[in-house]
Amino acid sequence: MAHRREHRKAARPDTPYTEALSAFGDRVRLVTPDQWDAPTPCADWSVRELVNHLTAEQLWVPELLMGSTVSEVGGRFDGDVLGTDPVAAWTAAADAARDAFAVSGATELTVHLSFGDVSGQYYLDQLTADAVVHAWDLAEGIGRRTRLPAGLVEFALGEYTGYGDLSGSGLFDPPLPVPADAGPQTRLLALTGRRDRP
Repeated sequence: MAHRREHRKAARPDTPYTEALSAFGDRVRLVTPDQWDAPTPCADWSVRELVNHLTAEQLWVPELLMGSTVSEVGGRFDGDVLGTDPVAAWTAAADAARDAFAVSGATELTVHLSFGDVSGQYYLDQLTADAVVHAWDLAEGIGRRTRLPAGLVEFALGEYTGYGDLSGSGLFDPPLPVPADAGPQTRLLALTGRRDRP
């Protein structure tokens, strides 16, 4: 009797990016039906709008890694990308982005961002740091799991420290002062104009 062989995807090692997607996704799945309109530390975004932002950000990944420019993608991912099932929409977008970066050589590609051409690695690191901070924003918005994984905090802290004053971009509030003995998460959030809770 012939035995049917099962085809399984080889397990990929975790990277800061895949861990950041998982951390954000874990919190997306904790959102209760009455919390989608709740505010977040991002003053302009509700919980749903924050999840929509991160989901759209992941939808761009396969397109940009295949060489598309921002103008070629156009407004395809503008507006609401969550539909009637935000958790499913996030999961599909995160899975597709994760798979795109898992392709051999993805980090060596040239990616055409709105402000210029960068390496796939630069793009990957930028996406990772953004997902880490927004995982905290989402956690604050729903009032659960506000302590982030230490390794992700250290990664994002190193990334954002290298950028200097982030408020000049218009995407962040001015950095906040912190005590000399502040922990990594408090320092990371302060760099992005956010105040950690004790």
